[in-house]
Amino acid sequence: MLTRRHFIVSTAALFSPPITGPLVASTWPSEAQKADWDAQVTPANYDPATSNPWGLHPRFLPTQVIANDGLRPGDIHVDAVARYLYHIEEGGTAMRFGVAIARGRLYEPGTYTIRRKVRWPHWTPTRSMIERDPDLYADVEDGMEPGPDNPLGSRALYLFVGDRDTYLRIHGSPEPRSIGGRASSGCVRLVNAHMISLYPKVDNGVTAYLHPPEDYVSARS
Repeated sequence: MLTRRHFIVSTAALFSPPITGPLVASTWPSEAQKADWDAQVTPANYDPATSNPWGLHPRFLPTQVIANDGLRPGDIHVDAVARYLYHIEEGGTAMRFGVAIARGRLYEPGTYTIRRKVRWPHWTPTRSMIERDPDLYADVEDGMEPGPDNPLGSRALYLFVGDRDTYLRIHGSPEPRSIGGRASSGCVRLVNAHMISLYPKVDNGVTAYLHPPEDYVSARS
């Protein structure tokens, strides 16, 4: 069950302006290719509540829980302390998924709007990512085509502030063993199969609340 501590909604996010644009894709995968990739990242006889070939802690498997009072159905809340994403449902429940969040100060708590959704997205590292880790991104600075090895994985929800793309995403990941930790360069990541389950339930225009992690709270409280 969800704990009864109240979510802390940050109204002063640590936003930084985007430095580089996303890859302008000249090609997109076919529906057949997307279906094939979906099958590749989804375990045989998949049951979200029990399938766990990734060796996750059981608490990170998708679970329906009781939601805190007053939360709006459709919205997303990321509990950065427990490493959970909650998708609020009608009737007072929520689906809970395990996530990984950004490492160090790269995690940006705040209130965002989901304005774009993509199945099997392209990905381009931002200039700040390349400047921070030039060796890591040297071979992919011009972007990566979609597929099971793409860092944005099977699905991506694009986070905006107003009409501005923050270049933060909620997305699937080819690194399921990172779930529960701090691994990304800013985004919130889920297991690819879990992201496939979440994606069709999330509408464009809903709000995503990225709540502060423990070190953010302790440093500013």
